[in-house]
Amino acid sequence: MMTTITHTHKPLSGRQVAKWGLLFISQLIMSPFIILCKIEEWLSAGKSESMFSMCTHFVALLPGMPGAFLRKGFYTLTLDFCSPDCHIGFGSLFSHRSVRVERYVYIGMYTIIGSASIGAHSLIGSRSSIISRNALHEMGEDGHWTAYSADSVSQTNIGENVWIGEGSTIAANIGDRSQIGSGSVVSSDIKSGILASGNPPRFIKKIEVPAAVRSETI
Repeated sequence: MMTTITHTHKPLSGRQVAKWGLLFISQLIMSPFIILCKIEEWLSAGKSESMFSMCTHFVALLPGMPGAFLRKGFYTLTLDFCSPDCHIGFGSLFSHRSVRVERYVYIGMYTIIGSASIGAHSLIGSRSSIISRNALHEMGEDGHWTAYSADSVSQTNIGENVWIGEGSTIAANIGDRSQIGSGSVVSSDIKSGILASGNPPRFIKKIEVPAAVRSETI
């Protein structure tokens, strides 16, 4: 006797329908910029980002809630990955395509992000910088710094549920559930589950995971 298994799908709520509708409209409005960036990426095999950079400068200055939706519309189709469930504040921009922005990431105003992977539920404070992990310039044989090369770019990894305080500069990996104090300059990796602050950052305390969360992960 055969048993038939039926799968039920929960219908989308009105709010979800509106959110996806706004995302589609935003992508449609931004499509001329998206197409230009895709053509540049294809023609240069991902080496050139001049057009992408120009578009990010324009997109960063779109004001208010419409601007936030238009930024998502643009970046969901131009970055390596950008979840529609994120917020990218006014004045913030990405200097490279090689970026992953996971679900429920909040990026404050005037933040600059290079090549990076930002884990789910992370908070990036306003006026912060997340720069590509490796040195982008080297001292050449002529005694001058070498020009930028896409081959020298390497991702900086920000874990899940990380809070980076306002005005911080991040040039190293940050572990899950860690907090970086405002104005810190991070040039070496930070372990998971700690609060660190300063230049260079020093250990402040261990961040305890709530008991309810611990029981869910066991």
